[in-house]
Amino acid sequence: MDWFSLLPVTWQHHYLQQKLVDNALADYLQTPLPDPQQSLADTEFLVLDFETTGLNPQRDEILSAGYILIKHERVILAQARHHVCRIRGQVPAASAAIHQISDSQMQQGMDLEALLALLLAQLKGRVLIAHHAQIEQQFLNAACRQCYGHSLPMRIIDTLKLEQKRLQHQQKTWKAAQLRLFNLRQHYGLPRYHAHHALEDAIATAELFLAQVNQNHAAGKQKIKYFLY
Repeated sequence: MDWFSLLPVTWQHHYLQQKLVDNALADYLQTPLPDPQQSLADTEFLVLDFETTGLNPQRDEILSAGYILIKHERVILAQARHHVCRIRGQVPAASAAIHQISDSQMQQGMDLEALLALLLAQLKGRVLIAHHAQIEQQFLNAACRQCYGHSLPMRIIDTLKLEQKRLQHQQKTWKAAQLRLFNLRQHYGLPRYHAHHALEDAIATAELFLAQVNQNHAAGKQKIKYFLY
């Protein structure tokens, strides 16, 4: 994590807004970050999932991105999208086995800067949601530093962290496996799904978030500050 990412997100946003021009990050910064005092019902969320060649954003790359919008506490399936991203070299065999993305599919995908510009356009004015959001946050920041020279100020909700907070509040112990997306969906009575596809994981995370809100909070009345990562 770079030092800039340790600063308050509002300070990051203001500083970069004054500094950057004529790129997708500068355009993203023209829209204010969502106010933590907003209610859930008044906030739009972009639920994002990456499939990557590994877990280290310093050396690994984004293979695909899937995202979907939550608006008025509803999943907007019509706005679900999936994009494959070109990487340097070939798709590692281990990644291909897990994500089912071949070299030929990858070569027909978007370049990183085009994908990033698209994601920033979708994210502006919205809160990012991801499961184990550290992965998406780190890869987004690494991509922004590579393309624009700066990390990305954003509001984030992590469905895994929300579950940890719930269990801590109830003074319950847990195992790491309980917090996996598949197992949490089962806990909340959500249907099975096919893992390791970015769009399907994004939809699965969106449904999980709404289930967490509906079962553990007063839906529509909570401020987003209680959910932020």
